[in-house]
Amino acid sequence: MNCQKKPAISDLPPDKKDDEVVGKLPFCCKNGTLLPPLMDPSKARSMFQLQVFKLPPDLNRTALHPPQNWKIDGILNPQYKCGPPVRVDPSQFPDPSGLLAITYAIASWQVVCNITKPKAQASRCCVSFSAFYNNSAVPCNTCACGCNDIDTDTCDAHRNPLLLPPDALLVPFDNRTLKARAWAKQNHMPVPKKLPCPDNCGVSINWHVSTDYKNGWTARLTVFNWRNFAFEDWFVAMDMGKASPGYENVYSFNGTRVPPNNRTVIFQGLRDMNYLVGQVNGTNPLRDPPVPGKQQSVISFSKKNIKGLNIPGGDGFPTRLFFNGEECALPKHFPKKSSGHRRGISVFMSLVFATVAAFALMMD
Repeated sequence: MNCQKKPAISDLPPDKKDDEVVGKLPFCCKNGTLLPPLMDPSKARSMFQLQVFKLPPDLNRTALHPPQNWKIDGILNPQYKCGPPVRVDPSQFPDPSGLLAITYAIASWQVVCNITKPKAQASRCCVSFSAFYNNSAVPCNTCACGCNDIDTDTCDAHRNPLLLPPDALLVPFDNRTLKARAWAKQNHMPVPKKLPCPDNCGVSINWHVSTDYKNGWTARLTVFNWRNFAFEDWFVAMDMGKASPGYENVYSFNGTRVPPNNRTVIFQGLRDMNYLVGQVNGTNPLRDPPVPGKQQSVISFSKKNIKGLNIPGGDGFPTRLFFNGEECALPKHFPKKSSGHRRGISVFMSLVFATVAAFALMMD
């Protein structure tokens, strides 16, 4: 029961679907998650039912006033802007008695809500980049999901994040300081007196370029959930830009191309594995940092019929990425294949050649 002028209505969890009091409705109890019809039409709409009572002086039974000023919000979803209710033809429903008859609603209204472009630093998820040809990982941007005044008193909200060893991406931000400082010292990188602020994102996604060969390349997508709650029926959508036509397969997720141009690919967990658990305590809470919920898969791409594709040059990284419809903040930079890396390979090959030549001379 709620008598507020602006009540918040929450979708019920799936275990209430067959509840005798609040369940037994078609398309009810989706836990606040709606999937695109392309992925699963049965999960593309949700229904809930309210009992509305009239209070004095509004006791006229024939006067119906639909709720105004609709707003859709959630734990992690895009921002919506809703229009006013518009009277439409009464909706049709199957007869609750089970007979082959149609029951009409007394009155129906339609409210249309459109996704709006998020404001700067208003994302709720972010992306980090890493690659096999570079030892450092580029973490999420500083304050990618916003920073408050309390944070900026102890950290710098305008400084680029420090490069990290890839294993540090598994650790909560508060536990990365020692790793970041040690990594900077090992790689002769400067460390500012006032360290960059955290990204403050509840979900982060790591995109790792795994291989790059003549006819194709592979990447690994890892989703981290830093919240205390789980995401059911989560999905990731991304645009790979120039490399998009080369998408071949994903091995631990379901992958679906989005027509008509097929530039966007949607990934979701396999059946019975589409539950992204929340963050839990480490094995020893007093010593070990919390462990995020995690799911990952390898994705393969082809280079066939794509001219001038340069994976280390940036073509191997997504140009846009979404989690549950929310656009995630991408890093400002991507790992680069330095000339030092190439020289290291050349020196190694020279040593191998010299060893083989010396062995041949000994045999002669």
